[in-house]
Amino acid sequence: MRGWVPSRHTLARIGEELVAWFKTLVSAAVYATLIVTFGFQVARVEGQSMAPTLENEDRLIVNKLAYRLHDPQVGDIVMLLYPENPDQSFVKRVVAEPGDSIRSTDGHVYRNGVLLPDDFIPKQYQDHDTWGPEIVPPAMYFVMGDHRNNSSDSRSWSWVPKKYILGKVQLRWWPLDHARIFDGWH
Repeated sequence: MRGWVPSRHTLARIGEELVAWFKTLVSAAVYATLIVTFGFQVARVEGQSMAPTLENEDRLIVNKLAYRLHDPQVGDIVMLLYPENPDQSFVKRVVAEPGDSIRSTDGHVYRNGVLLPDDFIPKQYQDHDTWGPEIVPPAMYFVMGDHRNNSSDSRSWSWVPKKYILGKVQLRWWPLDHARIFDGWH
């Protein structure tokens, strides 16, 4: 008994199908690379500097396109390169933009003389420092963690260049029972 031998037509169809699958896989890899490079990035919170808004080990989606279309806004939670070591990235909140006056009185932060929202920060996370006023230079931002008494931020390492702000934190997707979309202060 002889085994089945595929015809040339069948072999040609198999070859065409393999080429089509290969093209699809290459296209998917290119699209995925473009999305991760220029569009969105998955990030993980390390530490408590953004508590209570973000907790250690939270998983985030960072929109890297957001600041190609417009500048970071006060209240945005952003992923940024650490100015003292750009190989590290941090997650912080923008509290002042270029040209703003920023100061703190007994731990309450004022931007251009107006108290920033801080009612979402529990008392045990607040600090009582007084500093400033300082004027944010052009193309720079002032960022802070929400856990004000346990955050390395612009109070210790100064301004963040706009080019170091990688993207806007849009979504916490893990843990699932705490998933939420971020827009503004809360």
